[in-house]
Amino acid sequence: MWLLFALGSALFAGFTAILAKIGIKNTDSNLATAIRTVIILIFSWLMVFIVGSYDMISKISNKTLIFLILSGFATGASWLFYFKALQLGDVNKVTPIDKSSTVLTMILAIIFLGEAVTIYKLASIVLIAFGTYLMVIKKQANRKKTPVGKWLIYALLSTVFASLTSILAKIGISGIESNLGTAIRTIIVFIMAWLIVFITGKHKDIGKIDKKSFMFICFSGITTGISWLCYYKALQDGQASIVVPLDKLSILFTIAFSYFVLKEKMGKKAIAGLIMQVVGTLLLLI
Repeated sequence: MWLLFALGSALFAGFTAILAKIGIKNTDSNLATAIRTVIILIFSWLMVFIVGSYDMISKISNKTLIFLILSGFATGASWLFYFKALQLGDVNKVTPIDKSSTVLTMILAIIFLGEAVTIYKLASIVLIAFGTYLMVIKKQANRKKTPVGKWLIYALLSTVFASLTSILAKIGISGIESNLGTAIRTIIVFIMAWLIVFITGKHKDIGKIDKKSFMFICFSGITTGISWLCYYKALQDGQASIVVPLDKLSILFTIAFSYFVLKEKMGKKAIAGLIMQVVGTLLLLI
């Protein structure tokens, strides 16, 4: 069952990247991220009350709470960097970098969570890493309006914090219901995102957001909320070194949507790299 939740997470994460790209086209990325957290916060706590796990709040241990808070900060940082990179670069430029967090997550899961090392996992790490390289190196050759350095730096930072998020969350949700863990983490992301918005003074621009952008930002928040709930349910029941890569299959949906909706093209090397990433991910199911 956790495999289905992991794949569901990938599908809705694929929708999120496209919806967010459209929504932040004319909106500050930090402000858009903060608005999305409002939707996700409501969505996540609604699920807590639906499944009835709110009565477990008083039973949360200090260790679990600390790791949930830390994973919330890591998530917030990852989001802020990711959507800034997404605003500056094309979706099919940024997404491969973001998905490379799979490699780092698997390595961290093996080291810190003691998950088993298999020939398939090692082969997966090599394929995903080299596949990402092929996709990125091709994109670096196609310099357009935005200097590569800007979006690339933000995308790499997003990758590091996304990896930390998965490991911290795996530890944090081990003792509580996954929806409750997600909701608590969302509070941290919400506070962090809006704090940055007010510090930078971007809250004054809320009234300037056009209806189309606002609608797509909200939709991206809803798909993110659904993706999160699926992801952390899968993470609670399955192995982090398998759940995380499966979630990264969202790159298939994202690239497909970017091609048909945003009209972004891919070269032969990038397509080869995408195939390697997918094959490397599927190896983990053996």
